[in-house]
Formats: sequence, structure tokens, C-alpha cells
Amino acid sequence: MKGKRFLSVPVLAVFLLMLFVYYSSIFVFLQDWLGLQSSPGTLNAFLFSLFASLSLFSFFSCVLTDPGHVPSSYAPDVEFSKDNAEQKKCDKCFAYKPPRTHHCRVCRRCILKMDHHCLWINNCVGYWNYKAFFVFVFYATMASIYSTIIFMSCVFQKDWDPIKGSSLKIFYVLYGTMVVGLTITLLTLFGWHVYLILHNMTTIEYYEGNRAKWLAMKSGQSYRHPFNIGAYKNITLVLGPNMLKWLCPTAVSHLKDGVSFPTLRDNS
Repeated sequence: MKGKRFLSVPVLAVFLLMLFVYYSSIFVFLQDWLGLQSSPGTLNAFLFSLFASLSLFSFFSCVLTDPGHVPSSYAPDVEFSKDNAEQKKCDKCFAYKPPRTHHCRVCRRCILKMDHHCLWINNCVGYWNYKAFFVFVFYATMASIYSTIIFMSCVFQKDWDPIKGSSLKIFYVLYGTMVVGLTITLLTLFGWHVYLILHNMTTIEYYEGNRAKWLAMKSGQSYRHPFNIGAYKNITLVLGPNMLKWLCPTAVSHLKDGVSFPTLRDNS
């Protein structure tokens, strides 16, 4: 059952971290900075709660959405020689693999347009849940930046002179270190996946492409990722053609079967 994916220490750790950051940001730092009863405090609490809720919803979508499995009826459309046909077969599943499909050793099956297996969602990131994953990273990054701003604002306006105990200061130092580190990590991850979407790559394809470039250079040839059909088209293939739905993790009606993809050759 999909719900069993929540019965994982990393998944529970992410969930508890989100709750801890939310509680600390609202009921400790925002309360100390502006007060929750004031208009600015209420507005900031609402906005931060919105980002936190969207992060949580996107996180659940990542965990519960199947990344995509190869249809049992799948077979290559064109006729291959025996050697090419064997190359298209998975050496673990012994079935044909569509383009961009890879076998996950953790899930023990082939995943359509596999990006990576994510320990923190106890699931693969693939064709059907990549958008949810990307949107989750976006909302989590925004929430983390927001929490950092609330924390820093609280620190700079707080009168530290009357505070003699060291336990509160230690808490502030530890939380500040954690939230800044979290923000940097999420910003880096978000930037990485923006790059991948703009080039219509998965993480696996990025490293495969580096090897292909190196081999092409050795033979005096050039290499270009075959699925990179232009930045805007690449974006719409992942997020959809309707910009109003780009940040909705469950708006995936634009996705097709996950076994065929437009290429440079199709657009030339």
C-alpha cells in the first residue's frame, strides 16, 4: 500500500522537521518579533502557514504518487535487430525499456523517466511525480527562506542584555545554524532542478550526457542532449502548458504515457 511509504524514518524525519520549523517560526520567533495579535504578525503568520501547507501537500503528493511503471504490453514501435532489441531490454526485469527508463535497485522495478530514488520521500522520482517533487522543493525553499527572515528579524530586534541564561542563546544559535543550512541546501537543490528542467534532463541523464560528451570529444564529434527541444517547451513538458497550474503538484493532465518523448530530430 502507498500509505506504508510513510512508515520510514527519513519520511517521518522530514515531517517532524517541517513541524518543528513551522512551530518555531510562528509561535517562538514571529510571536517574539511582531506578536501574533498584531496585524503584521497575523499577516506574516498567514503567509508562512500558506507556504508551509503547500509544502506539506506537495510532500504528501511526492510520497503517494507512483513514479510510473512500464506497461506490461510495451514493446518498441520500430523493428530492431536482435542486438538492439537486447540493448532495449532491462537486464533485471528482462522486459523492454522505453526511452529514459531506468531500473531502480531499491524499488526493484523499472521507472519511467527516472530521475533518482529519494530516501526522504521513500519513493522514486520519475515521470508521474517529478512535478510534485519539483513543486515541493520550490515551496519548501520559499518556506525556509521565510523562516530565516523571521528568525533574523527576531534576533536583531531582541534585547539580549537582560537575558542572563545561556540555554536560550544556545537554542537561537542552533536553530539559526539549522535553518540557514537548510535554506542553502534547498536553494541549491532547487537551482539544480531548474537547470535540469530547462535542459529537459533527469539527474541520471545529466551524468550519462557528461560521459557521452567526453566520448564524442575523443572521436572529434559534438554531442547534444536529444530531448532538449528549447527552454520554454522543456518547461511545459514538466509543468504543463497552463502557467496558472505550474505550481499545483497534482495538475498533471498534460502528461501522456511516459514511454515516448519529443526529440531534437522531431523538431528539426
